[in-house]
Amino acid sequence: MYKQEKIKPYNGSGEKGKLVEEMFDNIAPTYDTLNHRLSWDIDKGWRKKAIKRLLPYHPNKILDIATGTGDFAILAARMLKPQSVTGVDISEGMMQIGRGKVRQEGMQDIISFHKEDCLNLSFTAETFDAVTAAFGIRNFQDLEKGLSEMYRVLKTGGHLCIIELTTPVLFPMKQLFRFYSTYILPGYGRLVSKDESAYEYLNKTIAAFPQGETMMEILKKIGFSSTSFKRLTFGVCTMYLAEK
Repeated sequence: MYKQEKIKPYNGSGEKGKLVEEMFDNIAPTYDTLNHRLSWDIDKGWRKKAIKRLLPYHPNKILDIATGTGDFAILAARMLKPQSVTGVDISEGMMQIGRGKVRQEGMQDIISFHKEDCLNLSFTAETFDAVTAAFGIRNFQDLEKGLSEMYRVLKTGGHLCIIELTTPVLFPMKQLFRFYSTYILPGYGRLVSKDESAYEYLNKTIAAFPQGETMMEILKKIGFSSTSFKRLTFGVCTMYLAEK
């Protein structure tokens, strides 16, 4: 078991998956605002860099795991021009906001949202040309099982693209980020979202989540090949790429 799998919202009183669902339903109305403010909108640039890495492969069917409010799915549809993007999440509250964004973009024929347990996806094997995930896999109750499901539904020769918040490894950004994530992020998140513990939980999972070379080993263990990673913004975010 990886460290972040042991960390649960709301003091851990219950199954992690159910608690994560409850937490994201609670913070859904303010999630986008907080994401953009707390990252100074840099998160938008991270998503664009990730999607650009998929451009050479022209994926036609894309699965966006832990899609949340759909920002990654919408950007993938806009930049990659696929036949379909399927966004899945355990939080209906988050996806309801995503559906509203999709209607505003006029992308209902391309993007669809479905409530799914990302550890037990309902899709058949070898379905998608690309699988994406932004800031979601560290909430998995079982990281390897979730990644195995992503591997299963990906077509042979298909590509995985993940971006995840990580802890910088170099001075002084490591120390600055520790201060920011320990004091600023939870306090501001609590003030805006009115959820006492959600952003404390999210901060703890960033610190505990395996990153860099360790994630490469995990992806290879699952069966992925051509694995690589790139730290973005001094390591505050890391992009992972792999092929089935």
